[in-house]
This record gives sequence, C-alpha cells and structure tokens, in this order.
Amino acid sequence: MESPTVLFKSRHGRLSYFADFAVYPLGIAGMSAFLLRFEPRGERLDVAAAVAGGLAGWSFLEYAMHRFVLHGPEPFRSWHLEHHRRPRALIGTPTVVSAPLLLVLVYLPALALSDTWVATGATLGVTTGYLGYAWTHYALHHRSADTPWLRSRKRLHSLHHARHGCEYGVTTSIWDRVFASRAGS
Repeated sequence: MESPTVLFKSRHGRLSYFADFAVYPLGIAGMSAFLLRFEPRGERLDVAAAVAGGLAGWSFLEYAMHRFVLHGPEPFRSWHLEHHRRPRALIGTPTVVSAPLLLVLVYLPALALSDTWVATGATLGVTTGYLGYAWTHYALHHRSADTPWLRSRKRLHSLHHARHGCEYGVTTSIWDRVFASRAGS
C-alpha cells in the first residue's frame, strides 16, 4: 500500500492516472443498474431530479474546487501549479482519493438529508459530471480538438494556464460568467 504522501505526489503512473476512466464508468453503470432494478416506482421523479441536480451541482463543484482550492491554500496550490508547469504530464487526483471524497462529500450528506434512492441518484449525477470533467480535461491536454465545443474549451483552458486568474471552468463557463472570472472580465 502506498503511503499517503505518495498518493498526493503531483505525477502518477499511467495506471493511477487512467484508473478514473475504468472505475467511474463501472460505478456509474452500477449505480444506474441499482436504481433501475430496485428503486420504488414512486421515487422515480425524485431520483431523476437528484441525478439532474447532481449533474448541475457538479458544474459548480468543479468551478469552486478549481478556483478556491486548487488555486487557493497550500498544499493544493503547489500541487496544482505543478500541473500548470507541466500540462502534458499525467497529473491528477488519484481515484483512491476522489472516490472516497465522493462517498463522504456527496453520498453520505445526501443520505442524511433524504433516502438511499435520492442519495444514489445525486451521487450518480455528480459522478457522471466528474467523469465528464476528467475526460474533458484529459482531452484538453492530450487530444486534438476535433469539435467546435472542444476547440472552444481548449482555447479557454489555454487562457487559464497562461493567466492563472481566469477561466476556472473546464467543462462549462457558466460559473466563470456568474463570478466574473472570464478572460477579460
């Protein structure tokens, strides 16, 4: 087992970096299958709203974590600045850290406020958003931009890397508009 300091090093091996792309689709499929098979019919609208709320909530979490944590206090700032210095390096939060955070920061609070079905739906939404973020961020640094949306995201993310004080949204600019952190704002 790796020591905690090894888990928080800036660069990881290929297996650690790409684990999200195997673990999270399986988790999403598992949560979806669980809900489709077992959720009571009377819960379907609430669960659908929880999934949608989780997806929408993820966009805000993505922005807030990037702006106020990764560009905020130490040691997070130093870890993230390493990514800015070496944008093509395989740098990211390891799955053994992100998965428990999703459990503790999303599922358990949602369970305390509702029931298993809604908590699982909210977690499904946030996890789907996180996976979308992970894929997008990987593509921004390691793939060619072959769609207008990805070209736009790549341009804005490049501005973020160049200026550091703007364009914190990776998958959307909604919160950069709301909080006036667009390039040129």
